[in-house]
Amino acid sequence: MKQKRKANARIGLAALTLRSRPGDPTRGILVGRGLAIPCAMGRGGIRALKREGDGATPRARLRTVGGYVRPGTCRAASRLPLEQIRPDLGWCDAPDDRNYNRPVRLPYSASHERMWREDGLYDFCLVLDWNIRPRRRNAGSAIFLHLARPGYRPTEGCIAVSRADMRRLLPLVSAGFPIDIIG
Repeated sequence: MKQKRKANARIGLAALTLRSRPGDPTRGILVGRGLAIPCAMGRGGIRALKREGDGATPRARLRTVGGYVRPGTCRAASRLPLEQIRPDLGWCDAPDDRNYNRPVRLPYSASHERMWREDGLYDFCLVLDWNIRPRRRNAGSAIFLHLARPGYRPTEGCIAVSRADMRRLLPLVSAGFPIDIIG
């Protein structure tokens, strides 16, 4: 852990902080040394008590644990290992399923989200450690840092940035990199 902090400090970014924009609980700004990146957040705003399906972005310190990239998209340098998204990749969001809040292979019988999206929101997708270990039923799933919809429309609880800003972030973020969501 100390080595990761030192590596992030060498490049001048120890963490990002997410604050909501005044007057709009679904829009925010990611702030770090020298960076101010606009973003979309959950349609339910930021909440300390996150529940499955509430559309809220959890108020917490989240760390990056991995990520995905869609094959054929523009390459971007990354210090985080990125797996390729496949058409049969999904993410289980069924609280009673044994694979809740984990990647699954499609077709899958329980409720899930398809990672290979036609709208390209997951062309670059970083997995954040919300409710990963330990997993708690109904505490929320699939909290990612991914690409934003046009106009930064709200997410289902994720953090979303523009493609250009994601390309700026990828070289700065390594495994365990923290994002403090403070509201």
